[in-house]
Amino acid sequence: MGSSLPLILVPTPTESRLITPLLSAAGRDDLQVACCGFGPIAAAARTAHLLAQHEPASVLLVGIAGGFPGQGELGQAYRFGKTVSYGVGVGTAAAFQSAASLGWPQTAAWKNETSAEEIDDVFSLLTAAGTPEAERLLLTACSASADQADAAVRQQLWPGAFAEDMEGFAVALACQQRGTPCMIIRGLSNWVGDREKKNWLIEEALQAAVALVLESVAAR
Repeated sequence: MGSSLPLILVPTPTESRLITPLLSAAGRDDLQVACCGFGPIAAAARTAHLLAQHEPASVLLVGIAGGFPGQGELGQAYRFGKTVSYGVGVGTAAAFQSAASLGWPQTAAWKNETSAEEIDDVFSLLTAAGTPEAERLLLTACSASADQADAAVRQQLWPGAFAEDMEGFAVALACQQRGTPCMIIRGLSNWVGDREKKNWLIEEALQAAVALVLESVAAR
């Protein structure tokens, strides 16, 4: 069996180069950090491999994300209670229909097709029950919103979406298939649809994310 500590997954080497020294400076060299890859396909495949290799007690995905307007604060980090997939189905923009809404949930290969979680292809994540974060929704997209119009469409499809990333649902899917609890922490580096990197608060967002990681690990 693997360690009782969570396996820390980080999407990109850029994020890892900032996160790993912060964990080390906090005296947590005992936390294993691995890159799961950028985007949902790489993240699902790599996570499945890492789960088989390390057999962790749980997984903690950490990195940056875009925040939807009116949700959260840039430079701050948040835990998420749910994650949903955008991009697998039919159509684009406002015409998009999810795989689950078409009757082909992405998890049908190994789960009961009447499962409530399959109705919208939504995965529940490891959070404290009864807290606001338990209902906080992370929208995982195959490609990030290019502008405010993209962001508005996605927020219209999922009014409760708090942030957008490109790996959360994929990592949660791999963990769900193996029965491994999954927690997701994302620091908000930018507003969804803002592609001007000069506006982004990457370092601040990751510092806040690491602080929340340390709090989460200490509490368990």
